[in-house]
Amino acid sequence: MDKNHVNVLKGYNLLLYFAGSMILNIPTEECVIDFWLNGRLKKLPVTSSNPRFLKAAAFLRGSCENKDLCRKNLSDDYFRLFDPNGLPLAPPYESVYPDKNNTSARLAESAGKFYESYGWKSKHPIKASDDHLSIELLFLTTLVDKCQQLDDDPSCREMKNEIRRFIDQHLLPWIPEWNRKVEQSAHTLCYKGISNLIHACVEDIYGILA
Repeated sequence: MDKNHVNVLKGYNLLLYFAGSMILNIPTEECVIDFWLNGRLKKLPVTSSNPRFLKAAAFLRGSCENKDLCRKNLSDDYFRLFDPNGLPLAPPYESVYPDKNNTSARLAESAGKFYESYGWKSKHPIKASDDHLSIELLFLTTLVDKCQQLDDDPSCREMKNEIRRFIDQHLLPWIPEWNRKVEQSAHTLCYKGISNLIHACVEDIYGILA
């Protein structure tokens, strides 16, 4: 794979690791300090002309000024948006957003089947169902990592096709609606930025691997 593409994809993977963790875990004080107060989100590791990416970057740069207030607001938003014990207003599960050709049960099952075909199982200490967005993003980053390690063109092309197939089947059909729900219901710019960032990163990776 082209060296420039490798570096760009590493940057997108870093962003997806961060964003996925913010969807799966209740935000901690360490998270606020590391990502916001230390300035990591002021300068993202990749640039993009994708309007959604630019919107996400603006939201993230303008968010989280006060550590204590930010942590509380993020926790409140997490509970309202994603926590199954909360409302939740934007549940991060593929099976909640079935398209006209798939039932929710089939969608949840097929995500797991895709993982099984690669002998992959999430090792994240927090257990979540196969169709949870953070688990799907973790699998996506694993495939992108594998693609970068391949040094022969036929294998690399096949892996690119597999990544795009996974995105086609398990991310792009429902992330736009999930992102819309987050934008509509989030009280923090942080989570509005994170949902747009996920949407944009998935779109950009799909385009890069075309």
